[in-house]
Amino acid sequence: MFLSNEVLHMKTSQELTSLLYEACVTNLEEAITLILKKDYIGVNQKLQKANDIIHRLGAGINYEAGIIADQLEQVYNYIADRLVEANVKKDKKIIEEVIQLLSMIMSSWNQAMKSKRDVQSKVIKKKTSAYEKYSMYEG
Repeated sequence: MFLSNEVLHMKTSQELTSLLYEACVTNLEEAITLILKKDYIGVNQKLQKANDIIHRLGAGINYEAGIIADQLEQVYNYIADRLVEANVKKDKKIIEEVIQLLSMIMSSWNQAMKSKRDVQSKVIKKKTSAYEKYSMYEG
């Protein structure tokens, strides 16, 4: 998936995080395919890209979120360690484990984004209704 800089600048930080999760999973899936083809140089490149994404995700953690942020950092560190191990061993099972973990995080993240959008949408509708109620013009 390729997005132009212009499109990326229009995304919220939450949407960018979601895109990073997707890109990471894509790189991991491609690494598995390359393991099966015994293209170990390609595997190395894909796993390094995935690990770079994990480090970027870790750098973007908002620590004001409390214990959840700390726990997420620990999960990212675990994933980074597992990716290094998977790269050294060229181990498909480790990569599958990481994909499963990331898929759960990504699903929760996307669900939270949807909930936030739904709440914002309801607030906007209420404000619009209140505005329309008081802006009725009798002529």
